[in-house]
Amino acid sequence: MQYDIIVIGGGHAGIEACLAAARMGAKTLLITILAEQIGAASCNPAIGGLAKGHLVKEIDALGGQMGVCTDFAGIQFRTLNESKGPAVRGSRAQIDMDRYRIFMRNVLLNTSNLNISQEIATEILTENDQIKGVKTHLGNVYETNRLIITTGTFLNGLIHVGENKLSAGRVGEFPSVRLSRSLKNLGLKMGRLKTGTCPRVDAKTIDFSSLELQNGDAQAHPFSFKTRFFANKIQKFTKHLSRNFDENGNFNPTQIPCYITYTNEKTHEIIRNNFDRAPLFTGQIHGIGPRYCPSIEDKINKFADRDRHHVFVEPQTAEASEYYLNGLSTSLPYDVQVEFLHSVKGFENAKIVRHGYAIEYDFVEPTELKHSLETKKVNGLYLAGQINGTTGYEEAAAQGLIAGINAALDIQNKAPLILRRDEAYIGVLIDDLVTKGTKEPYRMFTSRAEFRLLLREDNAIFRLSGYGHDIGLIKDYEFDEISRRKAQIQKGINFLLNNVITPNKENLAKLKSLGADAISQNTTWQKIVGGKNFSAEKIREIDSMFVDFSDDELSEILTECKYYFYIQMQKDEVAKMKNMLNTKIPTELDFSKISGLSNEIIEKLNKFNPPTLFAASEISGVTPAAIDILHIYIKQFKGK
Repeated sequence: MQYDIIVIGGGHAGIEACLAAARMGAKTLLITILAEQIGAASCNPAIGGLAKGHLVKEIDALGGQMGVCTDFAGIQFRTLNESKGPAVRGSRAQIDMDRYRIFMRNVLLNTSNLNISQEIATEILTENDQIKGVKTHLGNVYETNRLIITTGTFLNGLIHVGENKLSAGRVGEFPSVRLSRSLKNLGLKMGRLKTGTCPRVDAKTIDFSSLELQNGDAQAHPFSFKTRFFANKIQKFTKHLSRNFDENGNFNPTQIPCYITYTNEKTHEIIRNNFDRAPLFTGQIHGIGPRYCPSIEDKINKFADRDRHHVFVEPQTAEASEYYLNGLSTSLPYDVQVEFLHSVKGFENAKIVRHGYAIEYDFVEPTELKHSLETKKVNGLYLAGQINGTTGYEEAAAQGLIAGINAALDIQNKAPLILRRDEAYIGVLIDDLVTKGTKEPYRMFTSRAEFRLLLREDNAIFRLSGYGHDIGLIKDYEFDEISRRKAQIQKGINFLLNNVITPNKENLAKLKSLGADAISQNTTWQKIVGGKNFSAEKIREIDSMFVDFSDDELSEILTECKYYFYIQMQKDEVAKMKNMLNTKIPTELDFSKISGLSNEIIEKLNKFNPPTLFAASEISGVTPAAIDILHIYIKQFKGK
C-alpha cells in the first residue's frame, strides 16, 4: 500500500498534519492507536491562552483546523490580559472535550485524499537514509517517502501514580514502545521528559456555593476568521454543534461558568507529609517536567512560603457533569489525592472520577531538525508536537500544520514554508526548537517573541493568509474577503495619517465632543486617534467614510494608530535584521580570532563554513548574540 504521506498519531499535531497534506492534494494515511480518541484533549479542557491564542490564530490564518473546531466546541470564551494591550492579549476557550473530539474525527473522515487506520506503528523503514515506509503491529507495511511522526506522550509512555507504574500513552491506551526503539536505531538523539494531569471530579459532589464564580466574556470573540466572516456558510455544515450560533447563524455561544478555589495550609501539610510517597521526589521519575506548569507537590516544595495556590475548576463538557481541577496536577498516590482534595474549600465531599497522574515519554532532540521540521539525518522524516520537546495542544498543532505543509510542498518540488521570527509566533517556536533545543517541555510565551507588536492576535489573518492561500489551504473566496478587509483597514489608516486637523474653534469643539485632547498646532488624525482618550467607535464620527467600516476593522485601525511609531520602529528593526542576515562572510575570516564567541560556536562555524550571516544563524546553537558579534567583526574586518 503506497501513500504520498503517512502521519503517525491522531492528536492535535497529527490532525493538522494529515489535513494539510490531504487538502494540498497528497494521498495521505493517518495511523493512530485508537480512532475514537482522535483529537482527544489529554489534559485540560481548553484551547488558547497567553501566546497560545496567538498560535491558534496563526494556525487558522494558514488554513488549519483548530480555531474552527474551538469555535464550535467552545463552552466559555475569555480574552486574557485585556488591559495590558493588544501585543500580549491572549484568547482562551474552555471546550467541550467530547464535542471537540467528535468534530475533529468527523472532519478527518470526510476529508478527500485521507485514509485512517487504527494500528500501532512499530518500525520506520528506510533505505540509504531515505524514508521508505512504516510497519505496524499487525504486520502491515505501508510505503511512503514522507513520514510525519506526532506521537505525543505515547512514545514509550510510562504513567506514575504513587509507587504504581503503568506502561501507557494515556490511562487505558497502549504506548508506542517499538517505534521509540526504531527512532533510536536511526541515530537520532533522544531524551526523556515528563508531564502530568489533574484529578477530574464528579460535579454533583462539589459545593459550588463555596467557590468564586468566573464567567466568560459578555461578548465572545471567535478564534477562526471563518466563524467571523462566514458564520452562516460554516453553520450549515455543522448543525450538530449549532448551540454556539443563533437562529440567524451568528456566533453567539452559550457559555458555562468556571470557578476558582484555593489550596490551604491543611492541603499543603497533607502533601508535605507524603513527599516520601511522591514519585517526583523518590527518584522514580527521571524525566524533566514543565517548569511553568508544575505539579501541586512540586509547587509546595519549591514555594514553601506560599500559604495557598489557585485551583481553577473547569467543566469538561457542555453538560458540566465532570470538572477538571487546573492547578492540582499530581502523581501522588490515589489515597493522598483524595485526602488533600477533601481539604480544599468546596471539595470536602468530592468524588474523583479520574485520578491525576504523571507520565514520562521519549522525545527527539529538536536540534536534529531543519526549520522545515524534517530531520537532518533521514530524508522524508518529519517530527511534530511533543516528540520535539514541546508541551501544549497549540504548540503541537502549529508544528503539525507546518510539517504537513512542508511534506506536501516537497512532493510538489517546492521550497518549504519557513516562517521567520518577525512573521509569526510559529516562526519563533520552531526557530527556538531547532537552533537552541530544549532540556524541558517547551511552551510558548509572548516574551519569547522579539516583535510582539507586529505579531498580534488581531492581525494574524492579515500576516499569514497569503501563505495559506498560495499553498491552497485558504480558499479563493476566503482570501478575497480577507484582502478586502485588509485594504479597507489600510485605506482608513492612510486617511488618518494623511489628513491634518487645525486648531480652529470648530475643530476644537469637535475634538471636545469626541472626548479627545485639545491641540495647539496642526496635527494628523492618526495622532489624535492614537491618544489615550480615543476609542474605535469614535472613529466613525471623524469622517463619513468610516460609517461602513466593521467593528473589527475599526479596532484594528485604532490599534495601528495607538502604537504606530512603536510598530514602525519594530518594522525598521526587522528591515535592519534582514539586511544584516544578507551580509556575506569573507572566506578568509578566522572565527577563532573573534572575541566573544564560545569555543562551541567557533567549532560549528569552522565545520559548516556558512557563506552568509543568515546561513550562520541557521546553524543549531549559533545564538542571535553570536550573530551580532560576528556582524560587528565583519564590518571591522572589511574596514581593514
